[in-house]
Amino acid sequence: MKFSTALRRYPRRRIEKIDDVDLVVGIPCYNNDGTIGHVVKTVGQGLSTYFPKERSLIIVCDGGSTDDSREEAIAIPVEPYIEKLITIYRGVPGKGSALRAIFEVSEYLNARVCAVCDSDLRSITPEWIKNLIGPIEQEEYQVVTPYYRRFKFDGTITNNVVYCLTRALYGRRVRQPIGGDFAFSRKFIKTCMQEDVWDTDVGRFGIDIWLTTTAIVKDFRMCQARLGVKVHDVKDPGEVLGAMFRQVVSTLFNLMEEHYDYWKDVKNSRDVETIGEEPKAEPQSFPVNKEALVENFKTGFNNFGPLWKTILTKKDFAEVQKLTSLGADNFFMDEDLWVRVLYDFAATFHHWKKDRYKLVMLMTPIYFARVAHFVNFTEKMSDEEAEKVIQGTARRFELEKGYLLKRWESGE
Repeated sequence: MKFSTALRRYPRRRIEKIDDVDLVVGIPCYNNDGTIGHVVKTVGQGLSTYFPKERSLIIVCDGGSTDDSREEAIAIPVEPYIEKLITIYRGVPGKGSALRAIFEVSEYLNARVCAVCDSDLRSITPEWIKNLIGPIEQEEYQVVTPYYRRFKFDGTITNNVVYCLTRALYGRRVRQPIGGDFAFSRKFIKTCMQEDVWDTDVGRFGIDIWLTTTAIVKDFRMCQARLGVKVHDVKDPGEVLGAMFRQVVSTLFNLMEEHYDYWKDVKNSRDVETIGEEPKAEPQSFPVNKEALVENFKTGFNNFGPLWKTILTKKDFAEVQKLTSLGADNFFMDEDLWVRVLYDFAATFHHWKKDRYKLVMLMTPIYFARVAHFVNFTEKMSDEEAEKVIQGTARRFELEKGYLLKRWESGE
């Protein structure tokens, strides 16, 4: 069902009684009762410490949590001059629908800045609010994306897919295109609300890459804010991230369709200014189940191998087939093979006349293979050394962009 608004009747009535505000901080939420209280409390501290003269609103936009998330958020006190609103959004289930409701509130209240923070954060500090809001409050920038220090195995979709493709396609080195913690100007919010995307995958997991891509192609002034270590509820690449991968990559490929005229002539890439001091805290490590990743890949080959053979070149399919003979501890994948595989699926998506979401589903096991390779290849590296590997991979995507264009334009 489509909705003309993501807001229910109660929050609409509440905001009608609130005078215009200067700042809005939105927190999309779903079953996060273990962390939401900390996030709300810290956001309140950030607003009261660094923006005490501004009228502010904290809005927790919930997706119908079945735990005590809303009750935990309601119980957190904030300063009397800071408004707080807890609500359940309407629309397709997902973060994008929550942000739609937050953006509606921000636009209605004429907020100068709207920031967004994830609800599963354990490392958020009051300084995050200053670093996100400050660049827009000072009218230097219109979009602020996060720049974290993360454990090398955290953010596998970002590191192996989204950062590489965003950089190669659009020529901007936005390190965390789907980082989750952003800030936006009033003008950018207005632009977003005019787009008819909220009932698509953008309304689910695709919102972050859609926001970043929109900011780039519409030439909004962007910067990255150093936020330090990101500690959140860890998601195993072989489990929860499979569904997220499919929805993020579907959105990414759809955006390639929409913005082809923009990215086809982009060559090389340039940095996005990164502001703020570098915090010294170190990210926490966590284990990754390589065996499950490799097993998922092999199962995928058994199920989808004949279809992969029609998508990949004969040589690359043979290379993928060889991977099925490897064990978890000696599982390695050629770097350029991964680049071509991702480009092959993107070009096939462009020409695909069937269910495109199923095409991305077919690709998911090869993503698991790539992650298993990355875990093995960087296992003994520091986070800084692993970051150099990621940057090298991203550069390979830039250098092989001609391969993508050839496949995209010819369909062969």
